[in-house]
Amino acid sequence: METKETQRGSTCHQRSEQVLFDHTLVCECVSLPNQRLKSETTEHSVNDYRSSLAEGSLVGVEIKERRVTDAEFEEMKQFVFEYLAASVEKEEEGGRMRWYPWHSAEYRHNHILNVVELATEIAQQEGADVDVTRVAALFHDVAKLETDQELHAEAGARVAREYLESRGDYPESFIQQVSRAVEQHSYQGDLSDVALETQCLIEADLLDKVGANGTALMLLRMGYEARTHMDSDEMVERVLERGYNAASRVESETAEGIAHQRLKRVKWFSEWLEDEIAGMGD
Repeated sequence: METKETQRGSTCHQRSEQVLFDHTLVCECVSLPNQRLKSETTEHSVNDYRSSLAEGSLVGVEIKERRVTDAEFEEMKQFVFEYLAASVEKEEEGGRMRWYPWHSAEYRHNHILNVVELATEIAQQEGADVDVTRVAALFHDVAKLETDQELHAEAGARVAREYLESRGDYPESFIQQVSRAVEQHSYQGDLSDVALETQCLIEADLLDKVGANGTALMLLRMGYEARTHMDSDEMVERVLERGYNAASRVESETAEGIAHQRLKRVKWFSEWLEDEIAGMGD
């Protein structure tokens, strides 16, 4: 019987085609005489390529290096927030329960930034391309407020591509990876089937619904639904249920650790409520 560790090892080999360069650097081969880097590149040849790149011994290959600077990333953040705000303004009657705080541009932007932080942490620990991961995380819900839930991932991928193509000189390989991760972030299948950067994004998206943030949102929802504090244990139980579901889906050790830590905090809060609110838990 295969253990999760064995499955991870197998997955790493399968994903070697996704990681051609160092995770802090996006590179695009501009000219390769009579050949191109294939997606089927083996892990061994990738390591050889990296060594040659570091030593400057590649002959006949022009390498174009491109990183996302802090200033560029801040511009992306501003664009995403303005896009979300404009999406809400287009809704004359508010649509899709806009009066709930988590359907506002402010909440959605805050959720996106939480996912960016989590996805970046996971990517750094798991060896994914950090720039691809964090930019995809930034755009993953950009179309959430202007389209149906089932379509927002594809719509967001289009927005990300249009932005990256019109701003700066990002390599096509980078744009493609970002767009693919955004498009696939709602994937419900086995996370070992997607690129590592997409996995990091999906795990981060799941984890933001767990823990203190998820608990606070559920308690806010009680007020909007005119429910009393006596129902708070039920709402916290929903957060725990989400947490268990998230923990069962995540693949990386980093995400598993974050999920475990956040579940512990929610359990503690649930016990605290039962201890201090008379009649709760009876």
